[in-house]
Amino acid sequence: MTRRAGHTDWCGRDHRCNLGEHRSDELVVDLPGRARAVLVRVRTAAGRDHAEIRLRVALAPTEVAARRQLVGLLADVRQAVTRAGIAARPAAGRAG
Repeated sequence: MTRRAGHTDWCGRDHRCNLGEHRSDELVVDLPGRARAVLVRVRTAAGRDHAEIRLRVALAPTEVAARRQLVGLLADVRQAVTRAGIAARPAAGRAG
């Protein structure tokens, strides 16, 4: 944390910080015409850190192929969220 209004070193220090939250600048991964992901680090008023991710992926033009993509994307997102959730758990025997 820095001394200036309790902002963190990674905080954007502008209008994005509101209601006690601190928000980083956006980290953007852009594959023009195909996909875009935007990641923001957020610290809540309670002091808990989170990653906020927006993802946009171009779907195939046919319904069957688009549905197949969505199933695969959902499985990938589920795996990533599960992996992140496991990493965020306190170790056994430690309060947290």
